[in-house]
Amino acid sequence: MKKIIFLPLLMVVGMVNAQLQFGLKGGVNISNFTGGDFHNIEKSPYVAWHAGGLVRIKFDHLVLQPAVLFSTQGAKLDDGTTEADYTISYVNIPIMLQWQFKGGFYVEAGPQAGFKVSEDIPNSTIDEFAKSTDLSIGLGLGFLKNKGLGIGGRYTVGVSKVGDFDSANIDPDFKNGVIQFSLIFVF
Repeated sequence: MKKIIFLPLLMVVGMVNAQLQFGLKGGVNISNFTGGDFHNIEKSPYVAWHAGGLVRIKFDHLVLQPAVLFSTQGAKLDDGTTEADYTISYVNIPIMLQWQFKGGFYVEAGPQAGFKVSEDIPNSTIDEFAKSTDLSIGLGLGFLKNKGLGIGGRYTVGVSKVGDFDSANIDPDFKNGVIQFSLIFVF
């Protein structure tokens, strides 16, 4: 019984000692579809953007950073006659655990859940190209002082299948891969 009471009390004391900060984040995405069989269709990176807000919960060098980001990603597909942008927009919720070194540099890792907002699939007879959710793991590094401007880079590797269709030309068993470069402002 004492252990059951002690654990929540320890968590409350830890939260009281934590520093809470809010911030904004935005930047460039370089994305592509990974895996799957695209049968003579060339895939190349698609450049787009992301933007949103974040919360930093600091426990000395350890930082928990959940965020809500609007992110446009996808790939350029070329079937030999036409090249087209296959765009999927998500509201992504990454929950990153960071280790911040003295001087402001940090490394991070954590899960991300994405919820499809829209898709722009050119000249397609496919009703739904992408599934409504996208799960991924993010790994990154960056530089951020206690307040003010910072920079970050992150790679999110998809762990859930993106495609939600049947096609003779494309195997829908592919995932999102996204490199993000961000400017961060914490106030």
